[in-house]
Amino acid sequence: MRPARVTISRRSAIPNGNPASALVVEPVMVPLSVLDLATVATGSTPARALEETTRLAVVAEGLGYKRLWVAEHHGMPAVASSAPPVLIAHLASVTSVIRIGSGGVMLPNHSPLVVAEQFGTLEALHPGRIDLGLGRAPGTDPRTARALRRRADLGAEHFPDDVVELIGYLAKSDDPQSHPESVPGRGYLPEVWLLGSSLFSAELAGILGLPYSFAYHFSPRLLDEALERYRSSFQPSAFLGEPRTMVAVSVLCAPSEEEARWLAQSSALSILQLRTRRLGLFPSPEEAASYTFSAGDRSLMEEAVATHVIGGPEVVKEGLVELQRRTGADEIMLSTRTHSYEARARSLELVAELWDLGRAPAKAG
Repeated sequence: MRPARVTISRRSAIPNGNPASALVVEPVMVPLSVLDLATVATGSTPARALEETTRLAVVAEGLGYKRLWVAEHHGMPAVASSAPPVLIAHLASVTSVIRIGSGGVMLPNHSPLVVAEQFGTLEALHPGRIDLGLGRAPGTDPRTARALRRRADLGAEHFPDDVVELIGYLAKSDDPQSHPESVPGRGYLPEVWLLGSSLFSAELAGILGLPYSFAYHFSPRLLDEALERYRSSFQPSAFLGEPRTMVAVSVLCAPSEEEARWLAQSSALSILQLRTRRLGLFPSPEEAASYTFSAGDRSLMEEAVATHVIGGPEVVKEGLVELQRRTGADEIMLSTRTHSYEARARSLELVAELWDLGRAPAKAG
């Protein structure tokens, strides 16, 4: 793994005559971005969740976040972002600077031509602002995946060929096309990222010369190995001259450690519900506090949230700085799931302020 980049500055004087103490190592404040799932909380509706994601995109733009992505999930009562291209079009229409994209589109669920037409259209409508993050997981349970794909085969062995085919529809080229034409087509390629939590996607991203985003927020185990595999296998391409990495991490920042831990109970219970297939709306902190957990439940939850960055501003800043130093990531994407929109927007505001994103905080309203 390449070492984390540092900024070195000199002090005005050398204390105690020791030259070594004249160097100050400062963390690299890499760009921050946002991953959102249009969370449907108890007492809410999908329509309200989508409206809150729209408000959050405007807030994130005002705070100086680089991009906001929405994720494709299906059959999950607590997630309303089942149709990323539709939601992306809406979010891009109410913003003007922030990049908007998918984190991601689960390509095996779709025909590459259909995705090319959708994202070529988005790029034509909002040139230079659209991201296409691609994943190979189904984003749902096997039964729903079969309904999406209309076949029994749920394997993703064609994923590399599908990625190449998809890019071929939209990338600029003078070569004759060997496949149907997408309209909008060549020349309307958004910024393409490969997403993953395994070594497979990491190596594929490197071989294809594409940027790579690791899903540390829900599958942390292979973080270091995946980034090393990506960097070691990277081959410069027409899209990218050197490796470019992003790490997605679960973050919840509140004015105090106590409040952050209280709010984070909701996410922990939601993860337990997902892992045990007891799906429901995103729970409130009060529901989580009154829930009866078995010893096995608590063990699963503690393991799941062990890598989440939760706390007051200084604790969260320390956690993000350490993650960047550990990984050398070029960008960090924050996934913040809370029961209330206000707590989610406030978390983004607090992080933006402590990270000095360079813009005045926007109101959470």
